[in-house]
Amino acid sequence: MTPDFDAAKALFLDGLAALQAGQLVQAETSFLASLQRLPGRVSTFVNLAATRLALGRPQDSLASADAALAIEAGSADAWLHRANALAELGRHAEALIAFQAVCRLDPRQAHAWSQAGSLLREAGRLTEAAQAYEQALAHGADPEVHRYFLAAVRNVGPVPRGAPARYVQGLFDAYAGEFDAHLVDVLGYSAHRVLVEQLPEPDRRWANVLDLGCGTGLCGALLAGRADRLVGVDLSAGMLRQAQALGVYAQLLQADLVEHLDATTERHDLVLAADVFIYVGALERVFEGVRRVLTPGGRFCYSVESAVPLGPDIVLTPGLRYAHAAPYLAALAQRHGYTVEREVVAPIREEQRVPIAGRYVVLRRD
Repeated sequence: MTPDFDAAKALFLDGLAALQAGQLVQAETSFLASLQRLPGRVSTFVNLAATRLALGRPQDSLASADAALAIEAGSADAWLHRANALAELGRHAEALIAFQAVCRLDPRQAHAWSQAGSLLREAGRLTEAAQAYEQALAHGADPEVHRYFLAAVRNVGPVPRGAPARYVQGLFDAYAGEFDAHLVDVLGYSAHRVLVEQLPEPDRRWANVLDLGCGTGLCGALLAGRADRLVGVDLSAGMLRQAQALGVYAQLLQADLVEHLDATTERHDLVLAADVFIYVGALERVFEGVRRVLTPGGRFCYSVESAVPLGPDIVLTPGLRYAHAAPYLAALAQRHGYTVEREVVAPIREEQRVPIAGRYVVLRRD
């Protein structure tokens, strides 16, 4: 076909407009039509790669990025889409190489530095991860989130009091659709089941239960037949939509758990927090807030990832999760007027097939 520059340009601009408007199928159609009229345009392949990634087709996106790189090996944008596609395909070693190529070609790319840092962190290359996160910060990445990342890989200085809300919300909104299958089937997650098994009086029916960080409703599903009223609180709208579909919660609220505990006028005879405190470092306000909403004699049941004995009270691990020491938890319980009714040490989940030690605690409000 004879190149038709004007028609190809018009179709390319139509594709850009559709991409910006979120009309992804139309964008792909326009970019492909533009390439038919004017083959070999790097910018068209680059935007086609972006479109196909947004359509959830990383393999096709990778092919488009590679087509662009075959024409212009130094295209930072093509390398970026290649890196993102490889990351989505789970080809992490190749994705790291591609993100590092972006950083060399265009050091201003904060996203590439950040993604490279995360891949290095997951590979256990913590010093290099810290350097990449520092570069991401220097080029405009979210300061709160990346200081949190840096604290996890450096393990020096003060530990942040909790994971940034934006990070947690974004993480679980993206994760919501596959959360249960990945967590339970792949990571061997059992905190919800083990925690509910620790409740006193197995045949007791609870009047008003608060499920903190309820997620997709794993605890709620186990308690549905034993509670008159279930209330769930979570930061992630995506997770709450999954929980809503269960039909077991009387109310679901999108809120920070500490802010909810401070503001609510409801009272509960049972408060649950299953595998939630891995994103909450300092627990003083949580213990105080739970005591405020618990009826006398009510139970507060939670799980934590166990910190190394004789180490700090709170540790932010390279996995971006908090671990808590047993003496710290015991001191909090005593300070806020709880009696330890039960405490069990058992795994919470697996990481690379290695069980992660956890602690399951049932407190009674005095």
